[in-house]
Amino acid sequence: MGIANARRFKITSPDGAQTATVVAVLPKGADVDAYLADVRNRYDWKAHSEMMQRQFKIRVGQQKQKKAK
Repeated sequence: MGIANARRFKITSPDGAQTATVVAVLPKGADVDAYLADVRNRYDWKAHSEMMQRQFKIRVGQQKQKKAK
């Protein structure tokens, strides 16, 4: 069961190279554009890029070896 009224917002980095998804519950009458602008500025893009590099790290030298018959 998910959180009621939770909405997903996609934000982009200031240079436009990366995207991230933010899940938030906003009160009624909140200015969504101002909230997203604040989140975009406060988001830790350096940590996000490092996490993505660790997640999709390519391992070298660990190929599967063939069985010799």
